[in-house]
Amino acid sequence: MENDKIHLQKQSVHKVLAHSYSVYFLFFLLGVCFDLVLNLKVFNASIVMPVGFILLIFGTLLILWAQKTSRNLKKDNISKETFCHGPYYFTRTPTNFGLFFLILGFGFITNAFFIVLFTLISFIIAKFVFLDREEKILAEKYGAPYLEYKKSVKF
Repeated sequence: MENDKIHLQKQSVHKVLAHSYSVYFLFFLLGVCFDLVLNLKVFNASIVMPVGFILLIFGTLLILWAQKTSRNLKKDNISKETFCHGPYYFTRTPTNFGLFFLILGFGFITNAFFIVLFTLISFIIAKFVFLDREEKILAEKYGAPYLEYKKSVKF
């Protein structure tokens, strides 16, 4: 238990998130390579391309909104409400969702099976490996206010 605390203190949220984003990038590159070689298509319908553009734009805007909001986070007198601003009111991990929608949208636009598949895989890895670790660090750092926030915002 004490070793876990020391390990969590040595890690920063930004380092954990950087690893998570790297997983998205590596799986995206892997998907591109597989799609170039095998050229499998996901959909036959032409409606998928506009949906892809919407996802791509939504993902980009969500990431930008999350980054702007997190820069303006107040650092003193932390309470549950401290965390409930911008997209953080709806989800605890808006940048992760933004990356997911952005890359998934690109996969839809290009009709690339492996980009879509590897985007889903990278989302699952990020959610259950890196975001779990991030939340432990935040709970250790902010304590009860973060845990209250975590209870009220489920995603």
